[in-house]
Amino acid sequence: MDRRKFLTTSALGLAATATTGLMSTVPARAVTGTSNIVELAVATPQLSTLVTAVQAAGLVDALAAPGSLTVFAPTNDAFAALPHGVLDGLLADTAALTSVLTYHVSGSYYPAEALLGQHGRVPTLQGGFINVNATGSAVHLNGNTRVTAPNVFASNGVVHLIDRVLLPH
Repeated sequence: MDRRKFLTTSALGLAATATTGLMSTVPARAVTGTSNIVELAVATPQLSTLVTAVQAAGLVDALAAPGSLTVFAPTNDAFAALPHGVLDGLLADTAALTSVLTYHVSGSYYPAEALLGQHGRVPTLQGGFINVNATGSAVHLNGNTRVTAPNVFASNGVVHLIDRVLLPH
């Protein structure tokens, strides 16, 4: 199965199980945004490493397709903070890179207002879950990752910039 079909199929399946995540009343569609997620990332200088990784994994079409995705997007600084050689190793291993990148994407729509005040899990296209703790003044993912810029709306979802690369468990 090609990646685009996998992501589309996974997104539909995960959207049906979104009630096991944070909220069962999450809006089903993106509210605003004229650029798709890929166009938005390309136009955001601090996401250039993510764009390179998405291209290397062959996920451009999947992240540009219509839908209502949530992307937790690591900034260039987040990728730079990885131990020496990890990013190069991921870029050389398409399967591992795809696993890491799809772990940053949910097939369900989670704008900041759906996360704030919540403590729970968000399903990912990789098949795992991201633990969310937004009961304080900030949104934290998997304990030590912080959302630094929430609610960057795209035509096919929402992007939240984060300060670390999330690694699947």
